[in-house]
Amino acid sequence: MKKTSRSTLRLLRSSVAALSAIAIATSCGTAKTDADPAKPGFVTVKDGQFYLDDSVYNFVGTNFWYGAILGSEGRGGDRTRLLAELDSLHAMGLDNLRILAGGDGNVSLPSHIEPTLQTAPGVYNDTILAGLDFLISEMEKRGMKAVVYLNNAWEWSGGYGQYLEWAGEGKCPLPSVDGYEAYMNFVSRFPRSQKARELAISHARNIVGRTNRYTGLPYSESPAIMSWQIANEPRAFSQEGKEEFAAWIEATAKAIKEVDPNHLVSTGSEGRHGCEQDLELWKKIHSYPEVDYANIHMWPYNWSWVGKETLRDSLESAKRHTADYISDHLTAIAPAGKPVVIEEFGFPRDNMAIEKGTPVTARDEYYSYVIDFVGNGPGKVAGINFWGWGGLAEPTHRSWLPGDQYTGDPAQEDQGLNSVFASDSTTVSLLRERAAALKNAK
Repeated sequence: MKKTSRSTLRLLRSSVAALSAIAIATSCGTAKTDADPAKPGFVTVKDGQFYLDDSVYNFVGTNFWYGAILGSEGRGGDRTRLLAELDSLHAMGLDNLRILAGGDGNVSLPSHIEPTLQTAPGVYNDTILAGLDFLISEMEKRGMKAVVYLNNAWEWSGGYGQYLEWAGEGKCPLPSVDGYEAYMNFVSRFPRSQKARELAISHARNIVGRTNRYTGLPYSESPAIMSWQIANEPRAFSQEGKEEFAAWIEATAKAIKEVDPNHLVSTGSEGRHGCEQDLELWKKIHSYPEVDYANIHMWPYNWSWVGKETLRDSLESAKRHTADYISDHLTAIAPAGKPVVIEEFGFPRDNMAIEKGTPVTARDEYYSYVIDFVGNGPGKVAGINFWGWGGLAEPTHRSWLPGDQYTGDPAQEDQGLNSVFASDSTTVSLLRERAAALKNAK
């Protein structure tokens, strides 16, 4: 055996040490630094902005939560419609879609989507998994980006309440039967239930670690995924549970990064409104190194910035509330140097109508106002996702019933109230023009 020189041994040891450090960083889900090479087609964060390859990435997008159901070949599936919706959105320049991985638990419950993805802890409906795979594969073909949320604080997809039931915490009240106060009191247990939190983190690992049956790529290698999102509007739902809530956000973000260090992670938070009116709590959960950017939502009608009879008359007041809400959150997160996305905002149709073809003048004005906040520099957000895309849907009932087509309004909402349909020509024109202007400004 040839004798190895001391200098060669030192070189070998240093190389092994460097490789070990890289392996440890990857296994721990360390976030990419500005010096890390980005995978082509992946969205990254640098200097407080999103980048897609070498260009700043700002976007006008939408919420398309039901995409995976449409992509399935079972009940509720309609791949012909899905492809038409994706083509339409892509043509409009709305290439950033916020989608739900899938619902949880029981079906045939009031105000609950179906079919669901996770039928029992770690047990999955393969038809809906195929739908999610198909949706992501088709988004890849079109160069579109998905923000995929993995849980929900609200009842319409299972979420918090279902995990608590699986954890043995009792029966979750139904808001449509028992009222939202009873529901929120019950789900305030979620952040403090170790078993429920563990089940939710396990589910996140399962989905993030999937391989797409249509592309053959692990989800971690998909350029169609911009971000994994911990939940839709996660909340503590109590003052007492805020610390446990923050700890769960951090633990879930770390778990996702361990499985997939290539993609961004986000919380899905509404902002201060979803953090028990505690802006410091919002700042805290978005300051974790594993959380790559910050989220806020805005709902002028739901938050009483406008009323049923004053949708138009109160619009200027709603704008002032909106500007203040955005400014407060931009200021709070500035020290962390992270982009902010307004990933939910909605406005009812004029006169609280739900029918397709009814006027949306107040909505158009509000949408235009919010989109003006997208861009680079002080007072600007990195992107927006309006709520939500109803597209080609033909609503049958005011309240969604099994068998009805899905709109942008989840099952607990009036079908059509906050949806943008393909036939809403003024809104579609506005969105197309503003998306094009944003891209041309780069």
